[in-house]
Amino acid sequence: MQDGQRQKMADKSLLGLIFLCSFLKGTSGAITYLHVFSSDGESVSLPCENALPNCTSTTWMYNGESSSGTVVLFEEGMKRKDTERRERLSLGSDCSLNIYKATTEDRGHYVCRKLNTEIYDDNVNLHVLHVSPSSTHTEITPGRSFSLSCQLYDHDGYSCVRLFNKEGFELVWKNKTDVNLQSDSRYQISFSPEHCNSSLTTTLLDEDNNTQWRCEITKGEDVQTSVRYTVTYLVNSPDSKTLSGLSLRVIILIIEIAVFTTPTVILLWIICERRAEDRRRGQDTQNTVM
Repeated sequence: MQDGQRQKMADKSLLGLIFLCSFLKGTSGAITYLHVFSSDGESVSLPCENALPNCTSTTWMYNGESSSGTVVLFEEGMKRKDTERRERLSLGSDCSLNIYKATTEDRGHYVCRKLNTEIYDDNVNLHVLHVSPSSTHTEITPGRSFSLSCQLYDHDGYSCVRLFNKEGFELVWKNKTDVNLQSDSRYQISFSPEHCNSSLTTTLLDEDNNTQWRCEITKGEDVQTSVRYTVTYLVNSPDSKTLSGLSLRVIILIIEIAVFTTPTVILLWIICERRAEDRRRGQDTQNTVM
């Protein structure tokens, strides 16, 4: 290899090291990530440590589901006008990034970059928890099998595996009295760290109407966030079709009453009128004779 080519490769390697160093945090020389968890629809705040006052040296960047690459959200404390979802984003007094009513599309990797004499980055991963029933359910009634899916939306599947297998996070199902359902044989719970998902399946009982199950993401004894789902039986809350059928039957009954009773009423009225007329005529005859 020629000396010129070696020098170019060395220059590229040096530039790569300089770029990497701009993302390093702490004295260990390794990037550290802060994990922030939110439930779907919950407002959340992403911290930016040791930012200077007025946030004029603070830039927030995002890379995730709703972007095709790294997107600048705030630059030197000012919100970018071309930022999607900008109406839901704001900066706190400590330069934290506030997201109003976070959705699953807000998940991803955020960077708070502070420019002073050096560059300091805070790396934050936002995870959003969502619970929903299986799409195969057409009717929620006693005696039927029922499944719930607890999905942790993450930037990538590898991050989920690292969270659950290496960092000690768990997805846990509980009832409204805070009892862990994992050891209850009535419930079948399956967990897939590769898909960031835990599912709960059971056969519904009569007493399950208006009951509540909760999915939590925990680390040790600490609950990071949770989502609740309440089961409601349709039989106790008539739908529009039932109401429409009831209304139709009432209308038909009224029509039937009107059809069959109106001629009878008219006939009785005619008979009464004729009898009254006959009585008047009889009285007029008696008066004439006298």
